[in-house]
Amino acid sequence: MKLKVVLVFALSLIFFGCNTKETKVFTESDIHVIPKPESLKLIEGNFQFNKNTVFYVADKAQSAAAQILIDRFKEAQGWELKTVDTQPKSNYIQFKTSEDIEDEGYKLMVENDVITIQSNDFNGFLYGIQTLRQLLPPAIESQTKIADISWVIPNVEIADKPRFEWRGLMLDVSRHFFQKEYIKKTIDRLAFHKMNTFHFHLIDDQGWRIEIKKYPKLTEVGAWRVDQEDKPWDGRYTPKLDEKATYGGFYTQDDIKEIVAYAESRGVTVVPEIEMPAHVTSAIASYPDLSCLEKPVPVPSGGLWPITDIYCAGKDSTFEFLEDVLVEVMALFPSKYIHVGGDEATKTNWEKCPHCKKRMRDEQLKSVEELQSYFIKRMERFISSKGRVLIGWDEILEGGLAPGAAVMSWRGVKGGLEASAEGHDVVMTPGTHCYFDHYQGPMDTEPLAWGGHSPVSKVYQFDPIVDGMSEEQAKHVLGGQANLWAEHITTESHSEYMIFPRLAAMSEAVWSPKSSRDWVDFSSRMENIFKRYQHQGINYAKSAYTITSETEVDEATNTITVSLKNEFPVADIRYALNDAPLDETATTYTKPIEINSTTTIKASLFEDNKPVGKVFEKTFNYHKAVGKKVTYNTKYSDSYKGKGAGNMVNIVRGTKNFHDGQWQAWLVKDMELTIDLEDETEISNVSVGTMESQGPSIYFPTQVEVLVSNDGKSFTSVGKIDRPYKNNPGITLKDFSIDFNTQKARFVKVKAKNLKTSENGNDTWIFVDEIIVR
Repeated sequence: MKLKVVLVFALSLIFFGCNTKETKVFTESDIHVIPKPESLKLIEGNFQFNKNTVFYVADKAQSAAAQILIDRFKEAQGWELKTVDTQPKSNYIQFKTSEDIEDEGYKLMVENDVITIQSNDFNGFLYGIQTLRQLLPPAIESQTKIADISWVIPNVEIADKPRFEWRGLMLDVSRHFFQKEYIKKTIDRLAFHKMNTFHFHLIDDQGWRIEIKKYPKLTEVGAWRVDQEDKPWDGRYTPKLDEKATYGGFYTQDDIKEIVAYAESRGVTVVPEIEMPAHVTSAIASYPDLSCLEKPVPVPSGGLWPITDIYCAGKDSTFEFLEDVLVEVMALFPSKYIHVGGDEATKTNWEKCPHCKKRMRDEQLKSVEELQSYFIKRMERFISSKGRVLIGWDEILEGGLAPGAAVMSWRGVKGGLEASAEGHDVVMTPGTHCYFDHYQGPMDTEPLAWGGHSPVSKVYQFDPIVDGMSEEQAKHVLGGQANLWAEHITTESHSEYMIFPRLAAMSEAVWSPKSSRDWVDFSSRMENIFKRYQHQGINYAKSAYTITSETEVDEATNTITVSLKNEFPVADIRYALNDAPLDETATTYTKPIEINSTTTIKASLFEDNKPVGKVFEKTFNYHKAVGKKVTYNTKYSDSYKGKGAGNMVNIVRGTKNFHDGQWQAWLVKDMELTIDLEDETEISNVSVGTMESQGPSIYFPTQVEVLVSNDGKSFTSVGKIDRPYKNNPGITLKDFSIDFNTQKARFVKVKAKNLKTSENGNDTWIFVDEIIVR
């Protein structure tokens, strides 16, 4: 009898232990949802998921939304959660259709025994699930089974809806081709961030990426280029017509159908971009008759400027071709909008072309700008006849815009202001905040990018409604999007690095009420989403942690003041000088650091008393020429003056950003300058700090020579370095250092020879930031 009682008691412990709900008290600081919901109220209690939790669904749309979370639990926990069509008594998630909720909006109620998601459409249900997903521990994103996790979330009431209907990301697959699996992964991640538009940049000069059955040469020829991936984008030669083209790829129509269907299952609309009349060299390489000159051209391997090989606007056959292409495109993409590009068309061939001249006479057009307007208006009539809406970059405004067209404003916000004032719908995507091909941290610490500086904090400042817009204009703002141009993006890993976490900032900028946006609050939530990215296997950028410095030089005393910061508003930055360790004993940064002798500063962001992120390290070298007079025997360019006459001996070094104000440069000319050390001084080494970035035609000198003198008239050479040209696709900083026997000298002359002409025929630059005399 006693044994039976013990067994019953033990089984009771097991039974109740398995079903006892975990008691956990949540605070608002435990909630890290991005983008931030419109309203959120924390309620006492919590809901705990377990292997018996079910999803109560009424239709296929609700079931599809539920599947997102079901799949997550299967991967992260191994559970096979079910959907049911009969309402359970407890431990379930239910979906309710509510006509009172705006499009894509949702209400989420989490109670102890039941979670309710209300919406009037699939996207709303999907976004309710995505919010539920972010209330769960970050381990829900794991791609492998996780042990010892309690899947408990707080009881909350959330009412949420997007601020804008267009919340997008543009991916350029022409400059570098990405497989459809990566496209689908990107679409998944858009949905995770409640983004609903994938702008698919399928066509550009360097590659035609979509199968068009009526014109097979577009992919047989236009999808492939001569492989020059070992050279900088803007330093590649023009291939010969008979050179074998091996780099590229394209999507079959079946691939496109698969991508579009997948996007639809994630609430994402795919907007195709079919460029015209420019950025189409890949099409003209395939069918030369489409151009004014009708001359065979190769698909460019890299940068192309100006873009003169464009579609001929004078031939009806051009429009027949484009209409045929668009018919096939529209059959694949159900998107309301069809993007036609329309940007950066150099119209010099139109000015000479007899077909274009005849078109201008027949249509009474006064300029080639009006001819471009005719081109876009004609395509707009065709697109609208198929029940679609033409959208293009803001250059389509030039010469007048068709009434039904929409505009994507990228050259700042002017295009959006102008188009909305004329009654056109606009998508705001200014390069200042929305171009993800820009650097997001210091160039010295980042992978190669196009240029510019758009850190995550700057992206977060983006607002599609800009100063100067009336209420009526604001109604025409569809929303905003980020753009990732891929001239320098060669791998999926690099692409992810450029997109994340900036996409999180963009998502909040286009979803959340402007009044609720706060960088301090967002940056605290961003640390949680970093953990989710890690579980998802995303190669996200940690640039927000990176320490940056601002340096001021007191020219009278040669004292340097160094300020340190990163993007986090409340950051524990610590530093150490010279050989001191950068550990828990490091000095907490509270004010600018003053130095007046050769000093190395090391700094890092600290968490839990340990350094995190990249370590900042910079040496300020007080050499023998600091603050001395420099005479320029050949003057530097007015475009790159550095800090003026004292730049070469001011201790502060330049970065990989040649616009940082610390570089002096010579175009084609050789550099020659003389430093007056004021007194005869013992010296044995001179170093010349230089940069190479072959894309914008910045090359290392081919020779550096150092000469010394005591009278400033008669100079003796003490050393010379010859360096022949070498191909270099990256950005490199290098000190050309010349050692010589110790000797006394007052004057030091430095010469650096310019390459003068690059491999592709461009004039070349020498960039120099400091002459170091030891």
